[in-house]
Amino acid sequence: MISGGEQGTVDFGSGGGSTVEVAASKEIKHHGEQALEVKFEAIAGGYMWIGRGYDMTVKGAACWLVKPEDIDFKKFNAISINIYGADTKSQIAVDLVDSGFEYWRYLVEDNFSGWKEMVIPFGDFFFRGDWQPEKADKNGIMDFPLKVFQFEPRPQGKGTLYFDYVRLVKTE
Repeated sequence: MISGGEQGTVDFGSGGGSTVEVAASKEIKHHGEQALEVKFEAIAGGYMWIGRGYDMTVKGAACWLVKPEDIDFKKFNAISINIYGADTKSQIAVDLVDSGFEYWRYLVEDNFSGWKEMVIPFGDFFFRGDWQPEKADKNGIMDFPLKVFQFEPRPQGKGTLYFDYVRLVKTE
């Protein structure tokens, strides 16, 4: 498990008219004491992010149970995320940031209600061609260790989602 417990916070924000609010939910949770509650309105031309990891702006967002450099990534080939869907039909981008600061994306559709475990192999993430930060090495290779995971409800949509029990796993 790379994230959990009540320690730390998340880095989040929005722009272009989209809005996002985050909170810890003790009522709707899948594992442990709480889940991440995300209330959002994603409009055309807008954006948002909700992230946890290392080298982020917000102090305290680097609160994984194990630091990236201490994880043997050869033992894992996927990330598992539990999402409490609201059947909004919105797309949710799941982004990973590698050690070269490149962003890798996988899209999930919120077409379910209640908890659902999403196991996403690293190989199913695609290199974000629409945007990369200036400091990204832009080599198009997922460089380990991974340092950040983040979520972005995509335009257009509105609702409340919950995220919990993010962990690295090995699939067959």
